[in-house]
Amino acid sequence: MTEVGEAGEAGGVRETGAAGEVACRPPYERALWCFVALGTAGAGAGLVGAAYGGGPAALSLWAGAGLVGALVALAALHAASARVYADAHGLRSRTVLRRRSVPWSGIAELRVRLTYTHGARARQSRRVVVVPRDGRPWPLPLPRDWSGADSGFDARLTALRALHRRYGDPEPGHLAVVSSRTAGRGWAWPLALCALLLAGAGTAAAFVPHTASDRRAWEAATPCAAGEHGDCLSTVEAVVARTDAQRPKKTSWLYFTDGRPLERLAVSFEAARGFRAGDAVRLTVWRGEVREVAGDRHVWREHIPAAGEVAVLAAGLGLAAGYPGARVLLRLRGRRLPDDEVLPSALPFAAALTGTALWLLPLCYVHPTALFGSAGSVVWVAVGAHVTVGLLVWAWRATRVRTPEETGRVRDALREAAADDDADEDVFLPARFLDHTDYNPHGFGTHVVLGGGALAVTPGPDRFAARAVPAERLTVTEVRRPRGADGDTVPRGWHIAELSDADRPDRPVRLAAAPDDLARILRALEAARSPAGA
Repeated sequence: MTEVGEAGEAGGVRETGAAGEVACRPPYERALWCFVALGTAGAGAGLVGAAYGGGPAALSLWAGAGLVGALVALAALHAASARVYADAHGLRSRTVLRRRSVPWSGIAELRVRLTYTHGARARQSRRVVVVPRDGRPWPLPLPRDWSGADSGFDARLTALRALHRRYGDPEPGHLAVVSSRTAGRGWAWPLALCALLLAGAGTAAAFVPHTASDRRAWEAATPCAAGEHGDCLSTVEAVVARTDAQRPKKTSWLYFTDGRPLERLAVSFEAARGFRAGDAVRLTVWRGEVREVAGDRHVWREHIPAAGEVAVLAAGLGLAAGYPGARVLLRLRGRRLPDDEVLPSALPFAAALTGTALWLLPLCYVHPTALFGSAGSVVWVAVGAHVTVGLLVWAWRATRVRTPEETGRVRDALREAAADDDADEDVFLPARFLDHTDYNPHGFGTHVVLGGGALAVTPGPDRFAARAVPAERLTVTEVRRPRGADGDTVPRGWHIAELSDADRPDRPVRLAAAPDDLARILRALEAARSPAGA
């Protein structure tokens, strides 16, 4: 038996004769079973405590503890019981909730799903996804890579793909890596977020007329006559018993002596700091609620929202819904692209939405209920709408997927092998060789210089520390858009040329640059190779 992978707690990869086998078990399995036991014990203790406990407070405490224990036990059980086996007969996976078994002939492709985790320490995790010939893709519970650089994950993935090639009929091509930036990732979450924000915008817009009516009634309110109540203003004398000034983002309170006319009142932090115990104050009541507290030291007034504020909120939520909507639009626009191809960024649409907010939000604040109520507002809307249309057209063009065939006719340019426009002067083009080579050690290069001197890689827009590119060794094999994890290292609008190096034909070299710049570099590369080829 020959070990071709790392075995142990996290599973192993074994190969015996002509029949290979892959077995994946969860890491830290014993610790997970310990959590299952602890969670189960906690759930049982919570159940017993809830059954024989005291009053409602004790019942809530025991029930909460039991619920937490049950959730911990279920999560740990799901992780501890996960298994994945692969051999000559096919691929089998098992969890607490589901078991799957599929022969290699029924699998079209094994791909990697890349998930980004944002926070104090941004990182990425990886898992294997099975793409069946009939049906929807489904992820394997194992192997998992939580760091984005686990060699054990790579070993198991390589072994699974080797078994697939040996006993199945995989679709030809490279390993597809699907992430949130690629065309193959679903758009259900952006669509749900867009719908949620639109619902919030509609709800806020529905409150605009009511808010405007309340504001007008408050401004027109007059002191109440004898025995009158409702929309008039009534005053009540009171004495502050004590104050409770919380932090600015928390609710502060005023307490009144003898609980009259009420026990306490929620006020701002500044108001709680402004009043003192024993202060005689006058409370102004409108529609059964205290709207003003006036004393010798301080005066507090409750904020009555204006219709313009609610209209701005509604417009802001509607504009915010445009960004996830733009992401959905880009995914629908790129539905014919390969699943692992990186989509253009939605930031141009974000810029268009920001430009729209600059004219729409002030308009909603000034004219919340009558956007077309005056000639000035009509002109405002007309000019702003033209600006928005122009920005959206620009964003649509900026996010267009430009294929290598559209952006330079690279193959024709290579055959022409024309000289660069500025043959006597150095031209520095932003470009990156993405692989470690003798002329690009550790990816130091950020530019490629062509023109007067030799074609070279430089760490900046000058020939300092330049390293000559061995054009006689390099041959262009493919020009493509970024795909998979390429979107993390190069701008999404760049293209990538895969070059074959004669000194190491088994390891292609990737050169990334903007489409037009890449066409110029490849043209210069072919021109530099021509004398050697002749």
